[in-house]
Amino acid sequence: MRQDMIEELKKITEEEREILEGRKDVDAARYNLSASMVVDSQKLLKRGQLIELRPHTRFIHFPRHTHNYIEVVYMCSGATTHIINQTTVELKTGELLFLSRDAVQEILPASENDIAVNFIILPEFFDRSLDMIGVENNLIRTFLTDCLKNDAGQVSYLHFQVADVLPIQNLMENLIWMLLHRQPNKRSMNQTTMGLLFLHLLNEMDKLAIGRDHPDEELTFTVLGYIEEHYKDGSLSVLADALHYDLYALSRLIKSTTQKTYTELLQEKRLNQAAWLLTHTALSVNDIGLDVGYSNFSYFYKIFRRRFGCSPREYRRQAT
Repeated sequence: MRQDMIEELKKITEEEREILEGRKDVDAARYNLSASMVVDSQKLLKRGQLIELRPHTRFIHFPRHTHNYIEVVYMCSGATTHIINQTTVELKTGELLFLSRDAVQEILPASENDIAVNFIILPEFFDRSLDMIGVENNLIRTFLTDCLKNDAGQVSYLHFQVADVLPIQNLMENLIWMLLHRQPNKRSMNQTTMGLLFLHLLNEMDKLAIGRDHPDEELTFTVLGYIEEHYKDGSLSVLADALHYDLYALSRLIKSTTQKTYTELLQEKRLNQAAWLLTHTALSVNDIGLDVGYSNFSYFYKIFRRRFGCSPREYRRQAT
């Protein structure tokens, strides 16, 4: 991140000044924590705002709490330690942490050079981002959809260790800059930037740690990430070998956690990709079938009709 942005975010806030002058506890009134352990978006967002940025408060222990909004934490420099549903997460420079509304979080004191930013985001902000992600079954969409529906989903946090992924770092810097400098038309630009961020994160599932009640399910989402990248020729047996996991045990785990078989998940991804290619490219139907992994064209036509209720050509014609 640019040094001038780091210096701007590093400035001591009014709240931090009070702490440095002797305050021992978080000022509950700033967050509406007096009556509950829920940080209230109405204390942090102005009327009509869907997203806001604030530097993480340093020098003090932040007690256990939840949020009535979706929180995203980005580590600009240094590191912070979060305890989320009794799991310790160390967030390092360049890493991202997404927290659902049911996540119970506390944060250990940070030092002056530990610069993090918190994004306070209302669920409706993600409408455009979800459209950009598409309808495929993937972890980020599931997490966001759970939050949007206010479901107590099993995912409590997503920790992306993406400090080495330049496009993601650039998008985060752009998002922070736009929020700091109050750009015109910022809502549209911010929502589009967030959508692009999610699309890049979908390609970095191997750099993801998740918060779940059942640790085996993290392995299932490794499979989903594998399908995202290798839907054309991905093989469960090859993946099982790479993970040093028994093939049949992995197959049973996928079925128990997704209610679908590996083959069904792979087919869903392929057909959704085919539908996208039909509406966004001029490729022939047979070329699209090959592109998504089907050399048997009659079979491709058959399962496409079963999935969408029409042939690929009819699908393309209806979409134009």
